[in-house]
Order: sequence, then structure tokens, then C-alpha cells
Amino acid sequence: MGCLALNASFEPLTLVPPRRAIRLVLDGKAEVLEVDRERVFRSERHELPCPSVIRLVRFVHVPRRFRRQVTNTFLFARDGYACQYCGRHRSELRGRQFLTRDHILPVSRGGENQWENVVTSCSPCNNRKASRTPEEAGMPLRTEPTEPNYVHLVWAVRRVTRTQAKYIRMFYGEEALRLVKG
Repeated sequence: MGCLALNASFEPLTLVPPRRAIRLVLDGKAEVLEVDRERVFRSERHELPCPSVIRLVRFVHVPRRFRRQVTNTFLFARDGYACQYCGRHRSELRGRQFLTRDHILPVSRGGENQWENVVTSCSPCNNRKASRTPEEAGMPLRTEPTEPNYVHLVWAVRRVTRTQAKYIRMFYGEEALRLVKG
């Protein structure tokens, strides 16, 4: 499990490997806020508990707005790991059924790979829709696809501990973790 790195403002930045977190602390660039007492780092003369949350000492500017590419990982998280046609969750799919990416306006008809044109679909629905629009196939969408909030997606697809989740909620609110564990 990684270590949650917070900006000096307590904004969650990323998960870093525990060794990197220790290095940042030893170099005086970060302070430890929470530790995992089950895991320790040992040297010849010292024993340090493994950090689970660190905070940078100096503020690091992070660009606010940049578009996130459409990947299946983020697409499925945005759509709650459920088919946007029939509503089945990935846990309900059986045998050779699986989640796929479906283009509302098919690529063969000029559709692009943009957030507003792609949805999560189970393989049976995707095959049934084929190269038609949802209207032509008589398969209405359950939700209107939009570009998701980048922050919410990043934390939705990462595995964080309860302690780490507390800091993410503190800064971004409950919504930032609502998509988790699809």
C-alpha cells in the first residue's frame, strides 16, 4: 500500500511508495502525519514506522485544469461500473460477459473518443446496439455522459486506507470517494 502525500495545504496529491515517503521525511521535505505501526523500516541503528500519510513542508503548485484522457479504468469508474443501457453492474455479469466501451455515435459513423460520446456497456448490450445510435437501436441511455471531475476519478480508482480516505474527504468532501469500490 502506498503512502498518501499531501501538499502543504493538506491537499491530497498522490500515493507514493513508502520508501519515497521515508526519503522525503529524512530530507526534511515532508513530515509524517500518520503511520502504519504494523510495518517498519529498519536501518543499522534506527527503526522507523512506515508512514501512511505525509505532508510536504513547502507548497507545490499543481496545475488545476487539464483534460483527462478517456481510459476504460476512468470510464468504468465514472459510470459506476454499470452498463448505461441495461443497468447491470459488473458483479452481475456472468460467463463471457464483461464491461466494454461503447461509442454513442459509432466511430464508423464519425464518432470520436470523447467523454461525451462514450459510455460503459455490458458486452451483450454493446453487441445488440452494434453500429447504431441508441435511438436507432431503441436503447435509451440511463445517464447523460459528461466529462468527469478529475479529482474524483483519481481517488475512485486508487486503493486507499481508511486513514488516507479521511484526509481525502477532509479536503475534497465525501463525493471524492463515492465512486470507489465499483
